[in-house]
Amino acid sequence: MLEKLFHFKERGASLKSEIIGGLVTFASIVYILPVNAALLSKAGMDSGGVFFATALVSCLCCLIMGLLANYPLALSAGMGMNAYLSYTICGTMGFTWVEAMILLTVNGILFMAFTLTPLRQVIVNSIPIGLRSAISMGLGGFILFVGLQGAGIISDASTLVTLGDFSSPSVLLASFGILLCLGLMALKKVPLLSQLAIPLSLIVTAVVGVVASLSLTAAGQGDFAATSGLPLAPWADPSVFWGVSGFDKVVFYGVFDPANAGNDFGSMLGSLFSNPQTYVAIFTLIFVNLFDTTATMLTAGKGCGLINERGELKGGKRAMVSDAAGALLCGPLGTSTVTSFAESTIGISLGAKTGMAACIAGVLFLLSGLAFPIFSVFSYSSVNAVALAGVGLVIISGNLPTLAKEDNTTLVSGILLFLTMVLTYSLSNGLAIGVLAYIVMRLFEGKWKEISIPVYAIGAIFLASFVISSL
Repeated sequence: MLEKLFHFKERGASLKSEIIGGLVTFASIVYILPVNAALLSKAGMDSGGVFFATALVSCLCCLIMGLLANYPLALSAGMGMNAYLSYTICGTMGFTWVEAMILLTVNGILFMAFTLTPLRQVIVNSIPIGLRSAISMGLGGFILFVGLQGAGIISDASTLVTLGDFSSPSVLLASFGILLCLGLMALKKVPLLSQLAIPLSLIVTAVVGVVASLSLTAAGQGDFAATSGLPLAPWADPSVFWGVSGFDKVVFYGVFDPANAGNDFGSMLGSLFSNPQTYVAIFTLIFVNLFDTTATMLTAGKGCGLINERGELKGGKRAMVSDAAGALLCGPLGTSTVTSFAESTIGISLGAKTGMAACIAGVLFLLSGLAFPIFSVFSYSSVNAVALAGVGLVIISGNLPTLAKEDNTTLVSGILLFLTMVLTYSLSNGLAIGVLAYIVMRLFEGKWKEISIPVYAIGAIFLASFVISSL
């Protein structure tokens, strides 16, 4: 039965290696459940509902990837997209979380359409590789900045940003966790510890934080512990629950939530799609999805022999469709875009070569969705800053060498793209400014023929959006 489903002999896999690979891959990315819930709750969504929705969609997409594509890739909510939704789409742009989920649904439909046709590959290939790397770097920088600011390590000041208050327990805890994470990443003599740096440092940071808050409570400083930003022990946190809670408040755009009974969805849709910013947000979501997911699958595919001599995924169409399912399902079910995780390479390095590893991770995701108390300590900014900073730095460092090899035009426009994504707190602004800078510099070089038609089109769309939004 398993042989027919996963072709162990053809892939040179074994049941033992698939189980180990699936377990380790799951352990390396399960932190995303509480982190995603914490980030999307900033947009007004019910954190418990998002927690279960993320577990459910992650499970479904892992099973689709495992059974349809037979790839050992685990999927869950993409880091960066969740922050973009909360802080830019719902924050800077002013959309409600319901509107944001509708935008994600439109993005998912278009993304799946692109995937089912050659358009996805055409668009990806039309963007210079240096700009692709800069887009990924900008995503990493955005995640890093959100993590540092959320933990208070960076704070607002007359200088726009400055170092936070290091007498604060939460700042000290987050700083400890990030330094521990960096130390483990550098521990190359023990590869598994280095690969699992983020989840291991998260666990240690959470434990240290809980011990600190319990110690303060025992010393008669319970009120201070509750407001210090340190994680509360699950048994001391009244908001913690077992099972499913709040899912009805986020699924299908909150239509089952009595609080939304008076909402006029028809009017809201009319207002949403008459807003020019709507199309900028959708456009950005699609492009970040395109480059982030394609790069992840190619990276993971190298580790399990799924890349052919032309550098393409073997059976890549099914893998891409499986991945696109995450973008299609997330909005209606109440979470941010679910995509392939680069941490799947950890399980691959331990011998996972088939979709069984992805299926194991999927089942574990679903079970975890019923156990919020186990993960509640990771929902505090002082703890999840470790994951945000760690993932952000990994993304930046992984793409920087590629950008650094490019010519001056690509390098300059790529750096500008990266910086404006972070400094304007917006992936869409950074993408627009970087692409426009690239086009202008190429034109002044007299190399207008080197710019592909899709890049011209992207630049024109962003330029039009700037003009329209300023009127």
